[in-house]
Amino acid sequence: METRKVQRLGPSTLAMTLPAEWAQEYDVEKGDEVSLRLGGKGTLTVMPESVHSEESEAVINASGLGADAVERAIVSQYVLGRRVIHVRADEGETLDSQHINAVYNAETQLMGLGVIEETPENIAIRCSVDPEDFTLDNLLERLESTGSTMRNEAVKSLAHSNPDLAQRALNRERQANKIFVLLLRLIFTSYQNPNLARAVGLTDGFPLIGYRSIAKNLELTADNAEDIADIALEADGHSLNIDQSTMRRIREFTDEVNELTELAVESAVERDYDAAIEVKQRFEEISTREQEILADLPEMDNQQLLQVREVLVSLDQTAQYAVRNAEIATNLALNEESDHISID
Repeated sequence: METRKVQRLGPSTLAMTLPAEWAQEYDVEKGDEVSLRLGGKGTLTVMPESVHSEESEAVINASGLGADAVERAIVSQYVLGRRVIHVRADEGETLDSQHINAVYNAETQLMGLGVIEETPENIAIRCSVDPEDFTLDNLLERLESTGSTMRNEAVKSLAHSNPDLAQRALNRERQANKIFVLLLRLIFTSYQNPNLARAVGLTDGFPLIGYRSIAKNLELTADNAEDIADIALEADGHSLNIDQSTMRRIREFTDEVNELTELAVESAVERDYDAAIEVKQRFEEISTREQEILADLPEMDNQQLLQVREVLVSLDQTAQYAVRNAEIATNLALNEESDHISID
């Protein structure tokens, strides 16, 4: 850590010099304006004008890259907050059809992304997302809600032998992924530009690491719901070979898991320590539900038994992700003044 000596310039003015390397990197010169931001825990952030610009661009040289690599590169640049992304061929060459398809595939996966220019040698895509149109809290809640809806549709499809419901759940997976990647974009850009943290609903950058973990856990729970929907489509008759009583227990287990995931996210966005503790307590009450249902099953075909077990495992894993989110919520809550904590 570098230290600087504070000097007095006048009766009420204190000053500190800026590191020459920092000033050179961000083109800060005498007479330029910088922004100051007061943060928690006695922090003061100095930001050059360049951090306010969201017009950063990236160029992806598609030559030598496969379609999958180009698609991954576009997603990465989107997450890193680039406003405009160019996909170009080497000089004198044109883009292959696989590269063009990769660009349009990425466009369908990412919220607010659209092609703004296309030539045989270059495709430019622009992100029109305005960070001020979203808050991280709201996006976390939307991602949790999407996962819960997928879970309900997948389990109902098994209960009613309805493949359309399972397909509907699978179709929602793309939306869940869009929300997740948008969350990553806003988290990364807020970390790079502290001014954006306030725009997306945070007073400081401390929660960003926790929010990144919560977002990933929610994305994984959507994957669990997708697994159940796949089972519904693959199972004979699109249902599990179990009696109505057992199916009812699975649906009740699903309801309990949904309540758990919702409460965990609520405890994080509200910084509610008591709600986070409640998530852990309620998990203890259902932690053996998977084994209890399996133990009560009659003798059945191994393949059918495996399908029932996979559904229950997906639900149990989702409940465990909720507990992880509650643990993060505990840390967020205990970093602030509350009935439980006083911070000097």
